[in-house]
Amino acid sequence: MATTKKAPAKKTAKKKEITKHDILTAYMDYVLEHEKTPKSVYKFAKDNNMAEQDFYNHFGSLDSLRKDIWNTFFTMTMDVSHKNEDYAHFSNREKMLTFFYTFFEILTLNRSYVLYTLKENPHMMSKMEQLKDLRKHVKNFSKDLIMQRNENKTNILLERSETIYSEGAWIQMLFLLKFWMDDDSAGFEKTDMAIEKSVNTIFDVFDNTPLDAVLDFGKFLWKERMS
Repeated sequence: MATTKKAPAKKTAKKKEITKHDILTAYMDYVLEHEKTPKSVYKFAKDNNMAEQDFYNHFGSLDSLRKDIWNTFFTMTMDVSHKNEDYAHFSNREKMLTFFYTFFEILTLNRSYVLYTLKENPHMMSKMEQLKDLRKHVKNFSKDLIMQRNENKTNILLERSETIYSEGAWIQMLFLLKFWMDDDSAGFEKTDMAIEKSVNTIFDVFDNTPLDAVLDFGKFLWKERMS
């Protein structure tokens, strides 16, 4: 008895895995294209052709996603910095300068999103909420720098407070962030100048030679405020 040849089973296309990077990119694009933040995970997932579960595999909420964007900026900054073969031999001052220069270069690549998300809500507390994890990263990074400095000091009187130094570094970050947001100079060269002067001032203060640096920095800020 003749039999018909069984047709080969159709291969089902394997669904592309949605990565954390895919979601972060989709969220930033959504905000810029719609000029508003998504109201719910359901709406965001539907508009980006993904299942809610794809989102929840990586984030617990839209708020956690917003925080993670800033975490990613920090992680990218450290990755780029460490790719420099000379970074390990940099002084602490040079490491801090490298950090801020690189961080604001990355922010500049994402300037439209950063400006929108920080200006969206005028209340400082809401801004601080999305920067909460970034604050921890910056403070830990600066604590490591001051710990390394203290290890090289034989006189305990010359050691510096890790807590005060790390908090100062975070305040410096907020100052530079506001400066960068308002900077309209070509290539944001004024922000580069502010980074150099502020970092040098902080290190000069901790090296007990503050006067000239503080006066120079004060003149710079006054000039920028009046221009």
